Amino acid sequence: MRPDLAALIDHTLLRPGAIRSDFVRLCNEAVQHSFATVCVNSAHVALCTSLLADRQLPIAATVGFPLGASSPAAKTAEAAQAVADGASEIDMVCQIYSLKEGLEEPFIEEIRRVVDAAGGSAVKVILETCLLSDDEKRRGAQWTRSAGAAFVKTSTGFGAGGATESDLRLLRAEVGPDFGVKASGGIRDAETAERMIAAGANRLGTSAGVAIVTESKKGDGGY
Repeated sequence: MRPDLAALIDHTLLRPGAIRSDFVRLCNEAVQHSFATVCVNSAHVALCTSLLADRQLPIAATVGFPLGASSPAAKTAEAAQAVADGASEIDMVCQIYSLKEGLEEPFIEEIRRVVDAAGGSAVKVILETCLLSDDEKRRGAQWTRSAGAAFVKTSTGFGAGGATESDLRLLRAEVGPDFGVKASGGIRDAETAERMIAAGANRLGTSAGVAIVTESKKGDGGY
């Protein structure tokens, strides 16, 4: 197992019923295991910022989550507020309607507006691949890169399906070797995580990060 697996994981808590103690645990686990980020809904960024004060661990905030159906103005405002509250990465759900209808200009313009609002914070664009044909996935990956985002991401984890190896290979082929590809949805063990990375992911979103890295270290003889 790769020794740097934790550094590729966005340790995620997007459950609607989560309470303060859940976020305390999330942040403590992220520090303990040196995860890439904690990923939370934008309303909880300020709390996580306070919990992670002086810890130098980035926070990723969701925008337009989980449907992607809010207006570009709403997504832009949400991204700006999340950054003001301490987020250094933005995971935004794309306008799925525009993608499926082939409306390139509004799809790209919305992402550009969020990228501008993020002020240099990395923007990951969630395509929700379970709703798309392969041609639509390719289109979404191409347009996401053109719009100035940093990553294309498979899924919200709230749809009918999550990340697959075939989708990751497809997305990686479209964006090339130097662009971010994030796998999320259904990644709950080290074997699956490793397969996603082998298929092209260089970031993983999962709520099972602790179990994954613990299993990985056991497999390496670390525990």
